[in-house]
Amino acid sequence: MTRMLENMRQVGSVRSFGWLLAIPFAASLVWLAADAEARGAPDSFADLVETLQPAVVNVSTTQMVSGGDDRGLEFDFPEGSPFRDFFDQFNRRRGEDEDRPRRAQSLGSGFIIDASGLVVTNNHVIEGADKITVTLFDDNTYDAELVGRDTKTDLALLQIQADRQFPFVSWGNSDKMRVGDWVIAIGNPLGLGGTVTAGIVSARQRDIRSGPYDDFIQTDAPINRGNSGGPLFDTSGNVIGINTAIYSQSGGSIGIGFAIPSNLADGVIDQLRKFGTTRRGWLGVQIQQVTKEIAESLGLDDARGALVAGVLDSSPAQAAGMKEGDVILKFDGRGVTESRKLPRIVADTAVNKTVEVVVWRGGREVTVDVTLGELEKFDQANLPAGSPDDPSEPVERSFDELGFSLSTITPKMADELELDDDVEGVLIIDVDGTSAAADNGLREGDIITEIFQEKVLTPDAVEAKIEDARSRGLRSILLTVRTGDDQRFVGLRIDGG
Repeated sequence: MTRMLENMRQVGSVRSFGWLLAIPFAASLVWLAADAEARGAPDSFADLVETLQPAVVNVSTTQMVSGGDDRGLEFDFPEGSPFRDFFDQFNRRRGEDEDRPRRAQSLGSGFIIDASGLVVTNNHVIEGADKITVTLFDDNTYDAELVGRDTKTDLALLQIQADRQFPFVSWGNSDKMRVGDWVIAIGNPLGLGGTVTAGIVSARQRDIRSGPYDDFIQTDAPINRGNSGGPLFDTSGNVIGINTAIYSQSGGSIGIGFAIPSNLADGVIDQLRKFGTTRRGWLGVQIQQVTKEIAESLGLDDARGALVAGVLDSSPAQAAGMKEGDVILKFDGRGVTESRKLPRIVADTAVNKTVEVVVWRGGREVTVDVTLGELEKFDQANLPAGSPDDPSEPVERSFDELGFSLSTITPKMADELELDDDVEGVLIIDVDGTSAAADNGLREGDIITEIFQEKVLTPDAVEAKIEDARSRGLRSILLTVRTGDDQRFVGLRIDGG
């Protein structure tokens, strides 16, 4: 009996202790629930999704391609097996058909922004397409015409037409989104159509090195292949992003997706709608980051602004008297906190507008007036300079200090390498096995498409980029390298270190 009473006391003490833990825990749950209600945490997105889904579309494209990359079927059958003979014959017949043109298909997403049938999607969804088809939530299908596209931001605008008014959604203000805010993604992952996922804003202003105006919203709302071009909504049902890319080692969602912010996309789409192309402001300077050491050497109070490393000839900056070594602190009244923000600020400014630019020069602030040019006209005017005079004859050059040799890509070489029509760059034709190039994984047959994310079409253009980097005191250059269908970035030392 004594032992039983002692056991009961022990059990009682444990239960009493358990209640001491449970009371504050229950109180905390009540507090969390009340706080969640105050912050508007949704019980369901169902009502909102019902109103949004009709404006989200599936985008499918077809194009003719030559040959095929698919391998034959592989099975392990013993010698003399009739099954092995059958599959050997099948693969031989299959190989005979590889060079025949075939129709390739791809799938993506989009959304309607106007009752007339204007559809926003990603440029990479429709790039190279011979035919574009848009399927609505009600399963009605329409042929779409390309209104315009922008490779720099990976955006495209399509038009579908019918004797009806289309459901549409509106742009939201992506600048108001905070890390932790709820977001909803709707799209066509893996061709399934009409799929809804939800998550939060994981980060803002992400630079994933996909283009000159990177400013992505990062989200953990599951995004997979086929979601590209689809909308990312806030909880008011406004489009605050266009789902564009995922970070994944497997090709599936791991909770790291990226969306073009609406405040960037809205202006681009508006220009595509009006002109069929973009019209961006152009300043005409080469810039680099202001480090702490550079700021100290120039007498700046902290590392901010964009350091002018070069002023292009006949540019608006040159006409305004801007100089190498200037640090741009403000542009048209907007502060330039870091160098990578300047290109977008300039691009968002109207062509031919005269703006005030505040620069740090000689230990003090100086204001200059600049009348902006048009970036697209500059790009077109300078495109032939990077192209070979005779495209039928390769132009080769050795870069012994880097350990490789390069060549222009002639039409004949492009056919032999089975390159897609949109692949441009310089071909690596030789690599020194003991060089920095080899150490960084560069191989014969690789194609350098960009340096510092700007296209290069000739070995001379590569040399110019290298010399420019050296003149700016850089020790490395950033290459965009294509190997087959894969693309990667390679940092290559140019100082011999």
